[in-house]
Amino acid sequence: MKKTLGPVGALAAAVALAACGGGGAAESGGGEAPTTGSLTPVTVGVMPIVDTAAIFLGEKEGIFAEHGLDLTFEMAQGGAAIIPAVVSGTYDFGFSNVPSLIVATGQGLPLRLIAPANTTTGDTTSDFSAVVVPEGSDIQSPSDLAGRTVAVSTLKNIGDVTVSHVVKGAGGDPSAVEFVEMPFPDMPAALASGRVDAIWVLEPFLTIAKNDGGRVISHNYAETDPELLIAAYFTTGDYAAKNSDTVEAFTAAMVESQSFARDNPDEARAILGEYTEISPEVREQLVMPEFPTELSAAAVDLHADLALEYGLVTEPVDVAALLP
Repeated sequence: MKKTLGPVGALAAAVALAACGGGGAAESGGGEAPTTGSLTPVTVGVMPIVDTAAIFLGEKEGIFAEHGLDLTFEMAQGGAAIIPAVVSGTYDFGFSNVPSLIVATGQGLPLRLIAPANTTTGDTTSDFSAVVVPEGSDIQSPSDLAGRTVAVSTLKNIGDVTVSHVVKGAGGDPSAVEFVEMPFPDMPAALASGRVDAIWVLEPFLTIAKNDGGRVISHNYAETDPELLIAAYFTTGDYAAKNSDTVEAFTAAMVESQSFARDNPDEARAILGEYTEISPEVREQLVMPEFPTELSAAAVDLHADLALEYGLVTEPVDVAALLP
């Protein structure tokens, strides 16, 4: 296994190709992926976050090697870079949140889901995603966010969609919420200094914000749906068709890795120390997501419905082609 930083130049080219609906990774070489010894090398675009713990743990445990794969991890800061890189063939597989994949599918990009990455815990009192307000804030409910500023990592994505959904569910007006884009690492300080009224934040920054005195008013993922699928691993339809053995091996290895992470939560938590910069103290406190082993069509459909309702897409997206 190798870990590298994502190639910026290649990603820029990938974006251009993606805009033209470029083909999958197999187009650069054709047919089945080349092998190195007895293992097939594959490149996977990932993010160094808690959501990807299972794939790193599976690689460490030798699960991917047992399925004949030699992984190279390309680290990226977001799915906006990973999706076009997979479409262009820079990466064979990628990790992304489901709304981003829905939007890309609606734009005509030929994506195919391979395996789930993570879901909410379903616990509305303790999850790895939450809306946090500063100590002493008069905001008591998601409905109180109307007319307030809420930081999200990316506009028009899973954060503001699920926050809008819980605001509406609490009787508030989601159209009155002012969302501002901000990197997760900057959010706890922005909240404490009063630059925003609330933040939507994920672990480990959720734990950091709470340790700084922040107060959770909503676990928006869990409150949207107790089995909300957050992210998935994917490739292109063309790559899947031309490299069916590799895709089958990757899928089987991911399912086994997800199961191992689910059954060994201490190991899943510990692996964070090998690919993130989360401190040992915060690693012990943070809430880990769930690692499912099956892709749910209903879960993808829910995201498509939410994407339409909250303006990520302007027309209904047929997600049939996205499903395996």
